[in-house]
Amino acid sequence: MNKTEKEAAVTALHEKMSKATFVAAVTFTKLDANTAIELRKAMRKAKIDYKVVKNTLAKKAAKGTDVSKLDAHFAGPVAVAIGYDDMVASAKALFDFVKKAPEGVLTIKGAVAGGEAYDTKGVEALSKVPSLPETRSMLLALINTPAQQIARAIQAHVEKSEKAAA
Repeated sequence: MNKTEKEAAVTALHEKMSKATFVAAVTFTKLDANTAIELRKAMRKAKIDYKVVKNTLAKKAAKGTDVSKLDAHFAGPVAVAIGYDDMVASAKALFDFVKKAPEGVLTIKGAVAGGEAYDTKGVEALSKVPSLPETRSMLLALINTPAQQIARAIQAHVEKSEKAAA
């Protein structure tokens, strides 16, 4: 890679990191081709950019973004998983794949979500939080519950009145 290619790569990665809501540093060892293909497919399906990066380029690209909190994790073989939409859904998709992968092949070193740094346990906890659509549906269910109870009470009263009249 010559200097201009490196600068272009750093600029592109910096733009992605600036827009991201979730960025994770992932280490991989003994990753076979089939698992790598499955990983990339799963990440694409979850709308996550997964890219193996050079550590020095990743550190340069992270400067000026929240991702700079991951600088210590950019050592050894590292890839970054970058999610742009729902940070919980991104954490869930990545953590689910790490669980499915053979033991020790993929490890989440750390992540930044919503400007906050997380370790492996933090990413696991984040992956267990309900996603935005799930939270919305739970909220709507809570809002609808009193209305449904009122409707049932009125219906029961109407039925009772009809039985009394008959």
